[in-house]
Amino acid sequence: MLKKAILIFGIFSLFLVKINAQTVPQDAVVGVWFNAEKDGKVQIYKQGSKYYGKIVWSKNPRKDTENPEPKLRTQELMGTTILKNFDFIGKSWENGTIYDPKNGKTYSCIIKTKGPNSLDIRGFVGISLLGRTTNWTKTTL
Repeated sequence: MLKKAILIFGIFSLFLVKINAQTVPQDAVVGVWFNAEKDGKVQIYKQGSKYYGKIVWSKNPRKDTENPEPKLRTQELMGTTILKNFDFIGKSWENGTIYDPKNGKTYSCIIKTKGPNSLDIRGFVGISLLGRTTNWTKTTL
């Protein structure tokens, strides 16, 4: 009797794990995304096994005036790669960085999907608990 109960519990547990396991396609992040303010678009693409994102549209085009490197402050932000070196790890893209052109700082970053048309972008210093999350929505060029 106990063996049957254990077997039934084991099968039921595997069934629940299979139902609860959400698979995220590795390239789900690839595409064009509006930033949270909807004043910029970033195209995320895969190069080799890594993921990157560059600015492809801006409501108010401007130069990279806050860049910590003085020689880069005269460059246009359009085309700037702001997401770099992300690895797909199970359900998220990690080990990459995000550049914030508003303050010229680069942060560690984790990207997670919130459905097929929504990304949570978490930039942080040190540990991810000390950071800020913004939501990007899928769009077109």
